[in-house]
Amino acid sequence: MPRIDLLSPITFRNGAHASNRVALAPMTNKQSEADGALADAELHFLERRAEGGFGIVTTCASHVTRDGQGWEGELGIYDDALLPGLTRLASSLRSRGALSLVQIFHGGARSPKELIGEQPWSASEIAGDPAAPRAATVADIERVIAAFRDAAVRAHRAGFDGVELHGAHGYLLCQFLSRTMNTRTDAWGGALEGRARLMREVTRAVRAAVPASFVVGARISPEDFGNAKGMDLDESLTLAKWLAEDGVDYLHISLWNAFQNTQKRPAEHAITLFREALPKELPLFVAGKVWSRAEADALIDLGADVIALGRAAVANADWPKKAASAAFESKKPPFTAAELRAEGLSDGFVDYMRNWKGFVTG
Repeated sequence: MPRIDLLSPITFRNGAHASNRVALAPMTNKQSEADGALADAELHFLERRAEGGFGIVTTCASHVTRDGQGWEGELGIYDDALLPGLTRLASSLRSRGALSLVQIFHGGARSPKELIGEQPWSASEIAGDPAAPRAATVADIERVIAAFRDAAVRAHRAGFDGVELHGAHGYLLCQFLSRTMNTRTDAWGGALEGRARLMREVTRAVRAAVPASFVVGARISPEDFGNAKGMDLDESLTLAKWLAEDGVDYLHISLWNAFQNTQKRPAEHAITLFREALPKELPLFVAGKVWSRAEADALIDLGADVIALGRAAVANADWPKKAASAAFESKKPPFTAAELRAEGLSDGFVDYMRNWKGFVTG
């Protein structure tokens, strides 16, 4: 069977198309306004990636409610007052040939009290968590389901091609999925069916509220790593099947290092396992330390359909154009601040990237 070309078009289950299989991964960048309105710095960064040939451009995680904000300078999608900026962004990305997605999320316990002005909430109180989140009421849960739905409708009204539901990295949906962060004993906790209920209800609500032509994807953390505490590989594979039944058009697995086999099954790779678990017509997005064209091709050969780039995309606004050469090898960190500014980062984003050890020098 011939190798799938990384730069060939991709068709989603709902019939939507992207010009190639290289996606800009959603990334924290702190480049928008305090109220969540789009700022020119964030617009410029995303435009540069669309111009650079990324077939799919995803925004940073964008909060669906004020109490779900995760960091300062975060792009918001919680209110119609934000539509002018969102519409401007969607129009710009479309005019540059990219399929545009908004990643929508709620921070849950990872929404700082000093930022949101109230105690954060999560599936449960989390013992030892310095954020001291309160346990969600049923009213909180119903409210956030409606907020995700409304955010997706808002993204469609703005002219985006789709949304990605952020169920990874220890944010609210992931907190409910977790075996350790969700200790509820009601219908929203317990066995996987209860812990996955919020993610599934959100997916169904969003899918029902937008046209079939509008892409609805989901991102998950397959295993316990970093902030995604209490995630189990086999539960994640079951969740993937459920989300496919619930109507997602693609699944995005965040691996951090896509070249390592799974923790739970050291002889097996997550890409192979998830590809086997999903319908063949449902694209699998994969992210995790991809820098070169050869590395991206290797993941495609394993069964990935789309390669999502994070730090490599930060450092290379035109990575897909450079990757037209099979021998393309991106320069790796460290980068100077001047180099990153030349790739479209604002000073604030450059400073944020200093949090990644060894990424910025000088």
